[in-house]
Amino acid sequence: MKKLLLGILLLLSFSVLSACGEEKDNADSGDKKEINIGATSGPYADMVEKAIKPILEDKGYKVEVTEFTDYVQPNNALAEGSIDANLFQHKIYMESFAEQNNIEISELISVPTAPMGIYSNKFDSLEDITDGATIAIPNDPTNAARAFLILKDAGLIEIDEDADPLTVSDKDVTNNVKNLKFETIEAAQLPRAVDSVDLSAVPGNFALAAKMDLLDALQLENMLDQYRNRVVVNTKDLDATFAKDIKAAVESPEFEKVIDEEFEGFGKPEWMK
Repeated sequence: MKKLLLGILLLLSFSVLSACGEEKDNADSGDKKEINIGATSGPYADMVEKAIKPILEDKGYKVEVTEFTDYVQPNNALAEGSIDANLFQHKIYMESFAEQNNIEISELISVPTAPMGIYSNKFDSLEDITDGATIAIPNDPTNAARAFLILKDAGLIEIDEDADPLTVSDKDVTNNVKNLKFETIEAAQLPRAVDSVDLSAVPGNFALAAKMDLLDALQLENMLDQYRNRVVVNTKDLDATFAKDIKAAVESPEFEKVIDEEFEGFGKPEWMK
């Protein structure tokens, strides 16, 4: 009889421990009310602070914002669990980083993003650009492709219709209307290049870091959605309550109001148009 009672007590103990474990797993998977969102210092940390955090706090969340100064640590911190979401990267970078580092991260939603622009201290308009002008473009293939697409939209070059817009290069230029000379430079140096060359194709994040006004660009990028930054979470958290609430916050009228008031020049993703 004593053995039977002991067996029942042990069974009940295991059941209680199991239930506690399940409750903890459920809490960890998305019912928590304290979340940490990582973002690169500058406009995207500001976007979290000003446009996302207040909405989540109104829903009862306690939100911490962690700022990063590089493009590696935000995803590492997410995969390790020290943050719950991040905002700093576009789709192409996210997928490449996840594959190279064998982590499972996924986008929740894209957000308004600072576009690349063509800037000049020499010309006041596209019409003023002289034949043979030099333009500095990013030396990495992804951002270089964006620069060529802006030049195409500005009517300064023509591109092979069969070219992949994500991998366009100078080899795809079929007509260089102004005989532009392309000078490749590391992306972070492009704001400085405005002073040394005729034109410079500056990615939005570097333009803002250099205190440039996006609206001063001769031409702003008609950005492909793949290049827009997005809120990213661990794939296992896609259906978590906190993830759904972050997505709802970005989709809210309050979020768009802050964007319109404080993030002028940022290109809105297709779902906001």
